[in-house]
Amino acid sequence: MVGKKSGKALLREEGLERTDNNMDQTSWPVIQPINQKNYYVDFLKRDEQFLAVRTQLDENRNKMVKQAKDKDRALAHGGQVNEDGDVDMDEDEEEEEEEDELSTGNKTIVLHPGSQNLRIGLASDLLPKSVPMVIARKTKMSESEADAGEPLPKRRKLDNGLVEPVPEKRFGDDFAQKFVAASNELKVRMRMNKRKVLPQSRDMVTSYNRRATYDTINEHNDTLHIDWTDVTKQPEYVTGHAAMRIPDQSNPRYNLTWPIQHGCINEKDYSSLRALYNDIALIIDDSVRTELKLDLRTRKDWAQYSCVIVIPDYYERTYVTSLLDLAIQDLGFAKVCFIQESLAASFGAGFTTCCVVDIGDQKTVVCCVEDGMIIDNSRVNLKYGGQDVTDQFVKMIIYNHFPYAEINLRRRYDFLLLEELKKKYSTISEADISVQLYDFHLRAPGQDTRKYTFKIYDEVALPTLAFFRPEMFDHRGKLVGRRKLVSRSYDLYDGKANDPTSAAQNEILRAIAPPEPILEPFRPKANGVNGLIKDEADSRRPSIARVQELDNGTPAPSGASSPLHRGTPQPDSSTLRLNENGTPNPDESVIKQTGDDTIMEITEQPQISQQQDPFYLERRDDILPVYPLAHAVTSSINHAARGSSSKTRDLYNSLLLIGGGSKVAGFPSHLETTLQAILADTGYSREIVVGRPPREIDPEVCIWKGGAVFGRMSRTNDSWVTPFLYERLGERVLASKLMWAW
Repeated sequence: MVGKKSGKALLREEGLERTDNNMDQTSWPVIQPINQKNYYVDFLKRDEQFLAVRTQLDENRNKMVKQAKDKDRALAHGGQVNEDGDVDMDEDEEEEEEEDELSTGNKTIVLHPGSQNLRIGLASDLLPKSVPMVIARKTKMSESEADAGEPLPKRRKLDNGLVEPVPEKRFGDDFAQKFVAASNELKVRMRMNKRKVLPQSRDMVTSYNRRATYDTINEHNDTLHIDWTDVTKQPEYVTGHAAMRIPDQSNPRYNLTWPIQHGCINEKDYSSLRALYNDIALIIDDSVRTELKLDLRTRKDWAQYSCVIVIPDYYERTYVTSLLDLAIQDLGFAKVCFIQESLAASFGAGFTTCCVVDIGDQKTVVCCVEDGMIIDNSRVNLKYGGQDVTDQFVKMIIYNHFPYAEINLRRRYDFLLLEELKKKYSTISEADISVQLYDFHLRAPGQDTRKYTFKIYDEVALPTLAFFRPEMFDHRGKLVGRRKLVSRSYDLYDGKANDPTSAAQNEILRAIAPPEPILEPFRPKANGVNGLIKDEADSRRPSIARVQELDNGTPAPSGASSPLHRGTPQPDSSTLRLNENGTPNPDESVIKQTGDDTIMEITEQPQISQQQDPFYLERRDDILPVYPLAHAVTSSINHAARGSSSKTRDLYNSLLLIGGGSKVAGFPSHLETTLQAILADTGYSREIVVGRPPREIDPEVCIWKGGAVFGRMSRTNDSWVTPFLYERLGERVLASKLMWAW
């Protein structure tokens, strides 16, 4: 047959021709649905169907193929197979393989950003470089000239505007009472321990310091003079050590900014999140060039290196994802991985099970590690550290008539001086607490060096002992600017907060949270609620008691609500009448309808502030976590052990004390003694052992050392995120690459 076939002929050949003869469909037989037991779909049921896992499997397969080819090549050249099935290679080939293994560390940069310092170095380095995490930019005035030159810590002023002339009154009666009470308590304890205490010790100190003067030393005779940074070329910015050595009266002026404060990003001093992370990138870039001596100018140069980033245990998801984007998109690393601080500390110290107590500059962390994994519910993050000790130390020595009374922590050379004095003389060993005569050299830019002598007594111990009585610290301003630039992380599907939580942290927050308002019966008028707004039965306004819902570990979704101005999931509009800034209106009462239709009124509504209102389920943003260190350790271990006596003993027997704030003489023994007193009736007091990192590892760099170990585990480290994966999966790749639940 010549020509085209008709449509019917084609359908007939393919078996697709209608066979119902255009019958009415209502007369068709009923077709039963397929039984779901008889078919199976394997979509996203196997690990290799995920891009992140499949990529890793492909890399492992390529390594195996390469090893097999190398083995065949060695056999072809006369190699012999040993008992383990490996090929005996020549010495030259073995040296080349060792060089390949070492090159992994030589091409891996380990970063541990902190509030005060950035620890940076290659994974093959013995010790990291410590760089101040600060950047200086040109401005109209320096930080010491801000607030009309108000010194830090602030002094009390008289009615005429002059500073209080009596040193004992310069910081207020509250500080004086706390100082005297802590000093008396220390004397009592020293007498109980058979230590000699002179009755007139403080009078001896103040009488000497009143008469003390200084000697002048010419700059050419000062062998330890400071080379101040020259800014005559007016660079746009300066970072690290050079920024700390810029004179306060430089021309032009430079202002110091710290991108990370109190363990999180510094939203207070920045107006843009992009500018904040740009400063972090500049600090890292300059540190790589100046400290590591690596000339990385183009993205091709950066792509030759991998990066290990150490993040906090009690992290925020937005912080981690921002660092990932910075490392891959802005800096251009070939691959990036993350490790938590306490886990890195256990790697660096060689502990498999321990309770890590990390005392940093502005935060203190307690966390338990078991078999190479962090116990989520044991994480505790407290907002005090070495900087608070410095602040207390300044106040106490000025109280005792310090000869250099005009000292100001906002001046850079005074800040460097105070850090030096604190590190040299701080101790809580009772054998070293006595009236001592010391000296120091004041080196200011453009001035001759001045040598002071002074006496000191218990000021060397009381600031550090405040870790066990944190109410002595000044915590004002630590929450200023919080959530100014970055809102909390919320789940994409249910709109609930998904930042990690900790049962131990929530227990501490409940213990220090202000009491909830008292509820009293209230009877509305006959014409209704008279302008008041009823609360629905399913209102999402939580109480502090409901914080217990967060005790399920990481990353249990939180039911936290946010202020209305954040653009996040909100409670029902009938819950509460708010002002324009999202805070409760003190002129309005809030009522709640219970199951039996009884109307209740919160009577103390006018006293509720944003930090007191239980409007937030997650209290980490509005309550400052400040708690005695020893009690924080017991809370962390209790939640980690979960009632297991053997695990409790193991954790108390392996307390790992790290961080720069823990290097004070006598700190481990004092912490051990305090814990023994708390646990005297529990049977665990004899199990307590507080130790430092072994093998003479510096406690300040123990965490970085663990990150370097983690970065060199080429055979077992499957946590690397490449630009290929990040480009296609974004931050979702972290769910497959992190060692913990994301």
